[in-house]
Amino acid sequence: MGSRQKKKQQSKQKRGDHRRGSRIVLASIALVLIVAVTIVVVRYASGGTGGKSGTDEVISPTWMSAEALEIKGDAVSIPAGEVDSAKMLHFAANFGEGNRQNFMAYISDGETYVRANVCPPCGSVGFSLAGDILVCNSCGTRFKASTGAGIDGACKDYPKAEVAHTISGGTITMEIDDLLTAYQNTEKRGWP
Repeated sequence: MGSRQKKKQQSKQKRGDHRRGSRIVLASIALVLIVAVTIVVVRYASGGTGGKSGTDEVISPTWMSAEALEIKGDAVSIPAGEVDSAKMLHFAANFGEGNRQNFMAYISDGETYVRANVCPPCGSVGFSLAGDILVCNSCGTRFKASTGAGIDGACKDYPKAEVAHTISGGTITMEIDDLLTAYQNTEKRGWP
């Protein structure tokens, strides 16, 4: 092989080495981007918010026993201590034959909230609390815990209506009409 052919072959080999090196660098960059996007998607889907509370702890709901629910006249009461210990409490109330409705009581940023516990489009009756965000346990739609307003997800147009309540003597008390109104408003798209 002549010196000219040798130089030509060495030049091709250097270009090939350079191309392989470039491919490895590009593949490495692509891999890093894929990992980064995956981390963001997993955090987002799991309800990780970095919200005001500064925590990504997810509080799963505890269903309150029917015996702990008290209905007297036009009022429904639940023990405040159960909400304090569980941080996210679900309860069902029967308002006549075939009229069972689900609600949630939870603590977010030191405040106690009571809301209708239903996600009409997906049919869920279960939410978890991730920082200052309510997360539907079925579809993953996220709502602001403080307002009930939808943030993102398939069911975001169905905000979680708040139930007026008082806390006194270790009891959270709600009027039946307020519970029914909040539930009906949550079943409808948008705010009333």
